[in-house]
Amino acid sequence: MSEHDLTALMAAQLDRHLVFPLLEFLQERQLYSESEILEAKIRLLSGTNMVDYAMDIHKSLYGTDDVPEDMVKRRAEVVSRLRSLEEAAAPLVAFLQNPQLVQEFRPDKQYNIHMLQERYQIGPDQIEALYQYAKFQFECGNYSGAADYLYQYRALCTNSERNVSALWGKLAAEILMQNWDVALEELNRLKEIIDSKNFSSPLNQLQNRIWLMHWALFIFFNHENGRNGIIDLFFQDRYLNAIQTNAHHLIRYLATAVVVNKRRRNMLKELIKVIQQEHHSYKDPVTEFLECLYVNYDFDGAQQKLIECEQVILNDPFLGKRIEEGNFVSVPLRDEFLENARLFIFETYCRIHRCIDISMLSQKLNMSYDEAELWIMNLVRSSKLDARIDSVSGTLIMTTNHVNVHEQIVESLKGLNMRTYMLAKNIVEPAQQATR
Repeated sequence: MSEHDLTALMAAQLDRHLVFPLLEFLQERQLYSESEILEAKIRLLSGTNMVDYAMDIHKSLYGTDDVPEDMVKRRAEVVSRLRSLEEAAAPLVAFLQNPQLVQEFRPDKQYNIHMLQERYQIGPDQIEALYQYAKFQFECGNYSGAADYLYQYRALCTNSERNVSALWGKLAAEILMQNWDVALEELNRLKEIIDSKNFSSPLNQLQNRIWLMHWALFIFFNHENGRNGIIDLFFQDRYLNAIQTNAHHLIRYLATAVVVNKRRRNMLKELIKVIQQEHHSYKDPVTEFLECLYVNYDFDGAQQKLIECEQVILNDPFLGKRIEEGNFVSVPLRDEFLENARLFIFETYCRIHRCIDISMLSQKLNMSYDEAELWIMNLVRSSKLDARIDSVSGTLIMTTNHVNVHEQIVESLKGLNMRTYMLAKNIVEPAQQATR
């Protein structure tokens, strides 16, 4: 199933620290060999300050207690640079760690900067040092410290570009600490800036939206309201345009969110349209399942794709989250997807057929006969479906409600006549009053 793995595409749009959770997931799933994963981790770590972690992985990969000389040298450089930055930022850090002094801050950034300079001899150099110190802490893997310092830095920063950079760092830190509520707040702040800021070029703004959507996946598939959030964001015209321009693989996550979100079934038609438009640019079992069912009405094809969908979800770092309860391990999103997908198959099949063989339907739902009969029985009861099960013949019989087309037309004309009358009234009365 590695053919459907999107990690390489995702990594290109993520901060390298955000790629580590994806590699951890792939390592657990054994989708690639252990050595491939460890080598990928070392390559990622080479661009960070987490040298001790890189040393541990090197030892594990090569089965040795020795590490390369360049790693030892790199570690000494990191420690030296950390001490230097710590010393440069010390006056401002000491101030920020004193709650009584922090109370002197006001919403006015210029006042705060002036106050720090006048009363505590803390100037632009120390503020810049705080940013560099926060960034260095992030590169060392101290996400909590980095998030705190970046938050304080943004309260003093007057440079809009640097402010946005600090916000990206703060968002990444909150994601890595799995503070989903705070991360969602930072995501919304960043979205507001991206949508309102004057970028040097439309292409630059497009790229920022693509980055935002990729980073948002961590939040949307962990936050309690995330499944609504991803639908709301990805279906916005500017963001959907970004997906269709240079991030087609994100359709997988949008499609999954629509399938598992029963309250947003109204977006299914729009989703199918997007899948059809991007069919030649991107497809996987999730999009192909929906295309088989709602475009081609190919139930056998949908059945086969549903089997593949399960494996795609299980092997996707964002979709295959596992919940352990004692000795029992479940993948909630997989279970919800399969349940709703079977419901889609059932509903679509029932629209086309009046008498349905339960044994044949059980095959299309990838269930045993008894499981399918019980599932259909519960569905008929809960959804008040106008149907009945004939246990003798083993069929589901749909009750057809004959529609009187003539009566429908008459009722529609009545409604149209009333709306026309009200529209004319609303136009004529103000005009008459104006002429008096």
